[in-house]
Amino acid sequence: MAGKLLLVHGGGPTAVLNCSLYGAAEEAIASGKIDEVYGALGGMGGLLAERFVRLDTLPSSRRELLRTTPGSAIGTSRDAMEAPEYARAAEVIRKNGFNFLLCNGGNGTMDTCGKVYEACQAAGTQVLVAGIPKTMDNDIAVTDHSPGFPSAARFIAGTVREICADVRSLPLHVCVVEAMGRNAGWVTAAAALASQAGEIGPDLIYLPERDFDEAAFLQDVERLWARGRGVVVVVSEGIHGPGGKPLVPPIFQTGRSTYFGDVSAHLAQLVVKELGVKARSEKPGLAGRCSIHWRSPIDCREAEEAGRAAVQAVLNGQTGVMPAFRRISDQPYQSETFLAPIREVMLTERTMPEEYINEAGNGVTEAYLQWLRPLMGEELPELVTFQD
Repeated sequence: MAGKLLLVHGGGPTAVLNCSLYGAAEEAIASGKIDEVYGALGGMGGLLAERFVRLDTLPSSRRELLRTTPGSAIGTSRDAMEAPEYARAAEVIRKNGFNFLLCNGGNGTMDTCGKVYEACQAAGTQVLVAGIPKTMDNDIAVTDHSPGFPSAARFIAGTVREICADVRSLPLHVCVVEAMGRNAGWVTAAAALASQAGEIGPDLIYLPERDFDEAAFLQDVERLWARGRGVVVVVSEGIHGPGGKPLVPPIFQTGRSTYFGDVSAHLAQLVVKELGVKARSEKPGLAGRCSIHWRSPIDCREAEEAGRAAVQAVLNGQTGVMPAFRRISDQPYQSETFLAPIREVMLTERTMPEEYINEAGNGVTEAYLQWLRPLMGEELPELVTFQD
């Protein structure tokens, strides 16, 4: 078997997306069964425009840099795809002689991947297609967790711990930290790992899986403020009121994505107005998904494994599949990959289960922390305080 392989990125980048690109490219090159390896420059839009970069002819030292480069070296996109675009994608794949197509992304990208596969079948285009999981949100179905999430979780835990140390040092205000994740609270919940022996850690955590009650929030803050230690609150950007009503009106909508204003700023202003307490908001934003310095080593390794597994799948003649992770043990942490049908993943969103959220809806349970800890790598740096 010989042929040409094309790699396409979709959706938001992560700190380890390029690790998957590296793993896939290296596996393809080492196989001796693929003559040429390409990347689409700028996601599906790059594929449709036939903008490709040859990866196998680059110096190996350049490809090696992918393992320590955040974002996407070949670019990604959120291009809206309809029937004409899928038909065009199938034609481009046929015209350029691609025998293998790998789409690296989240729920939306897996949906696109599945539909490109269907369009190729309908057009009689002979191509083997596989997905590679990627999302910091951890909301892909079937897999235990997704590459990109452990690093985002480690970032939010480490950053919130540092914020908590700052607030504890000068407890003059309530600090509301906004984490990424519109519909799934996996990353926001990871802030709970910032806690250290009950001394340095967030006081309240609110996830989009539960309706947000502003009155209950103010009561929680007022009670904690009375301790005289300052208050740190971590909220998901997607928290909402009853019936899914947004706390902050939408400011922009495109495709299936709705973008709201700053939830953290809204809540900080609410604290000032209703409680008369100084408050401020913090929004790490893109830093939460691209930080190299807080990356999880396990995340890097598994992202590369996912890329390699996708190449192995198509070389074995399997198509319409996505490598997923199955956890074998927590201590020591071990996982294995298996192939899931893309149709089981397409636009299927995996949110936090109820058993991972505390009864009050303002924190997480030990069950969630036990699930999360093995993915984080080494323990966060220990901090010290001499204050009561």
